[in-house]
Amino acid sequence: MSSVPFHYVDVQAFCYATEDEVRVERALRTMLPDDYPVERAENTGFHGDPIVVLSARVENADDVRHVLSRLADSEDLDAIVDELDRRVTEDCELYMYLDKQAALAGDVELGEGLSVRGKVEAYPAKKDAAVENVRAALGEL
Repeated sequence: MSSVPFHYVDVQAFCYATEDEVRVERALRTMLPDDYPVERAENTGFHGDPIVVLSARVENADDVRHVLSRLADSEDLDAIVDELDRRVTEDCELYMYLDKQAALAGDVELGEGLSVRGKVEAYPAKKDAAVENVRAALGEL
């Protein structure tokens, strides 16, 4: 894949009080290049329980390629491509949620726990153009 049709990709996971933060970070890192910096923010839930938000913004083209290549490893790649009309917003953002437990095992599967959001390059900045750019990029994987 020569060009990358994304301005950036954000990967995020919540670590709840019942979860081990080291394991949640390891699951998040399944999508990231080696030694990529992860930001940590502490929050409090509705009932006062601690919630740690782990996130990373990938902006470098090679690093974005790495994230996209991880998606290529997914058995759900065809489903992702088939659902692009629903996964890309009018603001040219691609959204998907991945299974946190599968990611902990090094697998990439659609599910819950890890959010992936990418700002798609599209000129003109229209949803249809963004969908086609993502489809082309994922087709090259």
